[in-house]
Amino acid sequence: MQVRMQRSDAKCKSRAVWKTWQTISLTGLREVAVTEAQPGPGGGPTVRRMLVGAQLRRLRTEQGISREQAGQAIRASEWKIHRLENGQVGFKDRDITDLLRLYGVTDPDEVTALVELAHQANEPGWWQPYGDLLPQWFRAYVDLESAAAVIRTYEGQFVPGLLQTTDYMRAVVGGAYLGAAPEDVERRVTLRLGRQQLLRRADGPRLWAVVDEAALRRPVGGPEVMRTQLERLIDATRLPKVTLQILPLGAGAHPAMVGAFSVLRFADQELPDVVYLGHLANAVYLDKREDLDQYLHVMESISVRSQPPDKTADLLAKIVKEEVR
Repeated sequence: MQVRMQRSDAKCKSRAVWKTWQTISLTGLREVAVTEAQPGPGGGPTVRRMLVGAQLRRLRTEQGISREQAGQAIRASEWKIHRLENGQVGFKDRDITDLLRLYGVTDPDEVTALVELAHQANEPGWWQPYGDLLPQWFRAYVDLESAAAVIRTYEGQFVPGLLQTTDYMRAVVGGAYLGAAPEDVERRVTLRLGRQQLLRRADGPRLWAVVDEAALRRPVGGPEVMRTQLERLIDATRLPKVTLQILPLGAGAHPAMVGAFSVLRFADQELPDVVYLGHLANAVYLDKREDLDQYLHVMESISVRSQPPDKTADLLAKIVKEEVR
């Protein structure tokens, strides 16, 4: 399994396309009984590595130093500097201090702060107890998700994971992992419930989801499971930090038919916006401006074709009457 990750060398400065949804806010969903590991602020090791790498890249470029020169300073290759700056590998104290010396950083407090952040980046994520269930390419998304300030997502096959009920997600997991042992199914459900806890954090993300109507009419888990799930979505429409839209069947062909995707934005300006494309055995992460603009254009297009957010609850109630008997 391989992850394609594209990182840009310049900060993403153009944010105009996000203005239409920067004011969304979100508070907690219904309480669920989850006492196991769950995400906290900071985003986990992936995001911390990205932050350290971004700061090192900025310092290097400000001094006009090439990756090759930086690599020589830590007895390594240009490729290792690339991987360090893109948050793809862990950090050694000696490498950090040698690079900071090369980049002209002499303030002891600044050096200590970056070394400490690098230590945190080397620590395991909150999902570590489920590491045997999480492929490397999805661990990155779990960390990014927990650090996001805003998440925009399109789902064409099922309800977005952050809004699923326990029984619905159990049916989804059971259908996706054929032959999985019952205890592994339950652990995956618990992991997903843990991910949902980020929505109840005071600094939790803002969520704007567009869901294809077909996904809401697919009888996942049976009538009662679907009824409860649709009622959960009706509740979600009342939350101040959630915007939920339904892309109707009547919309016909649309540019998101190629598959689900999510766009994540972060409060820290060192982190670029990221598009996540999840597949069966790997994932793609994009942060180049041209890629972001293309996916944001698609998201805006399907949002315009979808029912307005204030009509979502009525449409969900209609689906309950028509599909759940």
